[in-house]
Amino acid sequence: MAAPADAEKPTISTTATTSTSATSASPGSSTAKDARGLSSLDESNLERSIIRRGLATPGEVEACKAYRAKQAAQVEGTPNQSLLDVMVAAKVLTKGQMARLLQERGEAAKKLEIPGYTIIEKLGKGSMGVVFKARQISVNRIVAIKILLDGLAQNKEFIRRFEREAQIAAKLSHNNIVNAIDAGEAGGRYFFVMEFVEGPTIKDFLDKNKVFEEKDAVRIAMAVAEALKHANQRGLIHRDVKPENVILTKDGGVKLADLGLARLTGDETWGLSEAGMAIGTPYYISPEQVRGQTDVDIRADIYSLGATLYHMVTGKVPYSGDNPQEVMKKHVDPRVELVPPDHLNTGISSGMGMVIETMLSKNRENRYTTPDDLILDLQCLLQGDPPMIAGQKPGSLEALSEGDADDYAPSLVDDAQMAEMAGVVNARNQIIAALAVVLAVSMVTNVIMLVAR
Repeated sequence: MAAPADAEKPTISTTATTSTSATSASPGSSTAKDARGLSSLDESNLERSIIRRGLATPGEVEACKAYRAKQAAQVEGTPNQSLLDVMVAAKVLTKGQMARLLQERGEAAKKLEIPGYTIIEKLGKGSMGVVFKARQISVNRIVAIKILLDGLAQNKEFIRRFEREAQIAAKLSHNNIVNAIDAGEAGGRYFFVMEFVEGPTIKDFLDKNKVFEEKDAVRIAMAVAEALKHANQRGLIHRDVKPENVILTKDGGVKLADLGLARLTGDETWGLSEAGMAIGTPYYISPEQVRGQTDVDIRADIYSLGATLYHMVTGKVPYSGDNPQEVMKKHVDPRVELVPPDHLNTGISSGMGMVIETMLSKNRENRYTTPDDLILDLQCLLQGDPPMIAGQKPGSLEALSEGDADDYAPSLVDDAQMAEMAGVVNARNQIIAALAVVLAVSMVTNVIMLVAR
């Protein structure tokens, strides 16, 4: 007796079930395909897309996969049924949703063919490009590929900027920077291949209302400062240091990403072309970037790192506002005072507060001059010591760096010596006073004698 039609549909359970089909292939294999020609690798990406969009739960996807594997095992040689077909039959997806998913996959496969690379999945989208996870076929390595947006790929200026980003990235090679691998153009599409870094950004944690412990924040800031030091040594400034561009790797590392706004400090032509333009992210932008100055240097990156560090330990941005213009104005306006970070979070040390306030000085002359100076103070904080540079006046710092012993000699004299010196000074003053009296008497006597004559 034949089973009812409904019996042929999978039963969906919210409990994830693990089952592997006899015809499944390892990730990356192109030999195992379902009835719709999807490789197991493509199907894995499809599953993630379905779950990420909220079209189905992980448990529903796994239940459909288990049902499909069971059906394939019952009749040997039966082609592996499409997961999408199974999900539609189970009424997890509608036919319309399946059609859109297949259409998007087809368009993506058609658009994103980069010679030497296999696109795996989309990671994110920025103002200039879309970033994909991919496999570099020649060395079987996972990489990230940034592809210039279609609309911008028709504009020579954006193409030039995109290519410049790749060239700048190629100048850098550091453990705390996402490194460049390749760049080029294929089929009218401009791409930039870089190191794939797996892990959340600082922004991901902040979005969950996480406030970082002082030592963790200092360690991360020190790693970014090392990256900025490397860039500065090669004549580069990042100009967009912010939580979204700092990746925390699974092995505890820190990577500074996105050189889309980076600039060579020595490129005067480039600087003049951007004169008057506020380039950066409002919550973390330096005052000189807001003003569109052409002589922006590494101190702008130190300011942006300070704003990021402030956000990490307080859970708040240094300056907020109803719109970007209001926020940027506060970065520049000397009448708008920064709320000390150790006032918002009393759990951090006063030394930490001093370091952040020095980084966020609106007058760049009062900030750390170089990443080395910042790293020195961050090392002090890690050791539980007060910062050596933060909070010092520029004049005293200069004297300290020059080793001006005369200015600091009093601090080397103990109380007994000070008392002895005071005695000598008093005795000298008494002698001077006595001589003055004698001189005065002599003058008076001479005057009287003259009058008498």
